[in-house]
Amino acid sequence: MPLAEYSSVPSDAPPSLKSDQASCNRQRFVHRDGSGNVIFRHVPEEWLILVTDIFTTLVEIRWRVMFLLFALSYILSWLFFGIFFWVIAIAHGDVQNTTSIPCVYEVRSFTAAFLFSLETQTTIGYGFRGMTENCMLAIVVVTVQDVMSCFIDTFVIGIVVAKMASARKRAQTIGFSHCAVVNLRNSILCLSWRVGDFRRNHLVEGTARAQIVRSTVHSTGKVDVTYQDLVLEQSHIILAMPTTITHHMDATSPLYTTSLDALRRDHFELVVTFTYTDDTTGILHQTRSSYTPNDILWGALFQEMIRVTRRNYRVDYSLFNQTAKVRDQNWTRTNPGPGLNQV
Repeated sequence: MPLAEYSSVPSDAPPSLKSDQASCNRQRFVHRDGSGNVIFRHVPEEWLILVTDIFTTLVEIRWRVMFLLFALSYILSWLFFGIFFWVIAIAHGDVQNTTSIPCVYEVRSFTAAFLFSLETQTTIGYGFRGMTENCMLAIVVVTVQDVMSCFIDTFVIGIVVAKMASARKRAQTIGFSHCAVVNLRNSILCLSWRVGDFRRNHLVEGTARAQIVRSTVHSTGKVDVTYQDLVLEQSHIILAMPTTITHHMDATSPLYTTSLDALRRDHFELVVTFTYTDDTTGILHQTRSSYTPNDILWGALFQEMIRVTRRNYRVDYSLFNQTAKVRDQNWTRTNPGPGLNQV
């Protein structure tokens, strides 16, 4: 093969391949940020499922909704026990008879009962209000409130910690390249994309995976979705630096018959995932993304972003999405066999 010529392709430049209108209108199964594009409707007993797994439900809700629910849980518990103390004060006659020894000192109105409930649950203890030995019922209520406050505090702290340590936040620091490329390596067509860790701390272990997702809509309205796994050249990765994941488009590949023109007309989605363990927290995470035929550059290479110095390896992340386009990119597959000829 003669010496190839390359030209720089900016990361924000549109791909050179233009798919047809049907491909452009086809919805993704997985968005570029890894979120799914699937909506569930008419789920049986949906509310029961959310309530049964209430911990996961609270971890998945938005922060503002979570803060609102937690604030209401505290305020309603103060109000609930405040009503109890107010009813006890009325039943014991503390409101009418101010000279007798009350159940709770300085609780002769609903406002005072609410403040006593707040001070008890938050252990403020201003010193004006306190229990006496005259009312066993009030002592039982205070004991129950203390136990319940421990449960509420534990639940709130657990939810906040779990939400802050959510795998979705760590997944945002692992990124895939904006596009995938197809090029020749040792006379074999290869489909490649990049994955990199944008944090300084490295991962313990990582596994890359890729699937071709195709959907077929029949005239009856039935939709068939098929999944085909791609064999990767290196699937187990220690992501110390950005890595290029490669799939050989050989005779065993679902993309073996794909050519430049076929890629323009094809309708599929390449869903890529990277599952890994963080060495800081030891938590398992997964980052996802997807590529459509319009995101795949035919006859392009990723630019080198790693430089070796005397002391270390230097990675220039400004080149993470940069590609170099091969000007002579017309190839035909040699038949038989996986080799290709240039035309």
